[in-house]
Formats: sequence, C-alpha cells, structure tokens
Amino acid sequence: MTFDEWKPLAEQGEAEAQYNLGFYYSRGQDVEQDFKEAVRWYRQAAEQGFAEAQTNLGLMYGKGAGIEQNFSEAVKWYRLAADQGLAQAQHNLGVLHARGQGVVRDYMEAIKWFKLSADQGYGQAQYNLGLMHMRGEGVPLNDKEAVKWYRLSAEQRISGAQSNLGLMYEKGQGVDQDYVEAHKWFNIAGVNGNEVGSRNADIIEKKMTPGQIITAVGLAREWLEKL
Repeated sequence: MTFDEWKPLAEQGEAEAQYNLGFYYSRGQDVEQDFKEAVRWYRQAAEQGFAEAQTNLGLMYGKGAGIEQNFSEAVKWYRLAADQGLAQAQHNLGVLHARGQGVVRDYMEAIKWFKLSADQGYGQAQYNLGLMHMRGEGVPLNDKEAVKWYRLSAEQRISGAQSNLGLMYEKGQGVDQDYVEAHKWFNIAGVNGNEVGSRNADIIEKKMTPGQIITAVGLAREWLEKL
C-alpha cells in the first residue's frame, strides 16, 4: 500500500496505518521527510500499544529527531515494546542500560535485555552479548561465550562481529589460534564495509604463508557466495 492509501486509515485511528505513516515521514518515502510528523504518527500508534511504533518513537527520542532528545522517554517507550517481546526494542533498551542513558548504568540489566533479544536471533544483540562476555561487563569474562555470540552475529552479516571473531582467532581467545580463520573473517568484515577488519586482514597477512592466504581468501569467497 502507498502513503495515500494508508493515510485515511491512519486518520480513522488504525494503529498499523499510523505506524506506517510515521515510517513514510521518517524516511521521506512517497512524501517529504518530516521528523515532527513522523513523531506525531508514531505516538498515536504507540499510545495504542503498537510495539513497532513504540520502538520507533523511542528511536526518535534517542536521536532527538523531530523532538527534543530525551533518553528517559526513549527508555519508557523501548520498555513498553520490549515487554511485548519485540527484539529490536529489547536490544535498544539493553544499549541504554549499558551506556547509562536515561537510566543508571547497569550491565546486568543490559545483559538481560541483550539475551532476550539475541535468543530471538537479533544479530546486533548477539554482537553486544559477545562484547559483554569479552570485556566481563555484567558477566564473568568468558572468551568462549564471546566467540559463540560473535559467530551467531557474524553469520547474520554484522560486520563488527565478523571483525571481532577474526580477532579471537588471531589471538587464540576462546578458540584455537588460527590465522586462516582470522583472515577469513577479517576479509569478510572488510567486504561488508568494516575498515578495521580490512586493515587487520592486511596486517595478519604478514604472519601468514602464501598458501595460507590463498586458502583464507577462498574460504571468505565461499562464505560470501553462499548468501
């Protein structure tokens, strides 16, 4: 459906239509971009309990887009959506708890929300769980758990997870040291736009034989082609 088809439904109070209007305005799709209008429509849907609208209203508060930035309001709307089980909202709520934005910093609370989101397959939450385990924030430091979550996230093309998985293989943290696997993941991260991964692929090549490099490049290409 188009913007013009959703608009009368939104004006009649249909929450999904109100959410879609907010989305169109926030993206400037079929209509001139207008963050204030996006906020207005998201709010109407959010107040009806529409979880995706609650999440996007939280995003607008967090960014200060179309409304004054207010992390406490972002937390409020994320929590309403997170309590309905929306993975993106759970992840975003975890981020604010980890950063102490709108709430007192609480790594254990961040872990709780990241885990709920990650268990639903949300790649960015899986990546953040990997970081928390690698750093020992909110949980005991555990490189094997970090690798587990990085790998799940990397398989979903989260480039930061791909790069960090490469680091774990390079250093032998949570896995046996393996320069071929490290180069593979650095290379994949680089292809996905991660500059750190790209640089690390160049650096680790100095530690590898020509045969190892050829093998790693082939494995990366094979992985990329299967998508």
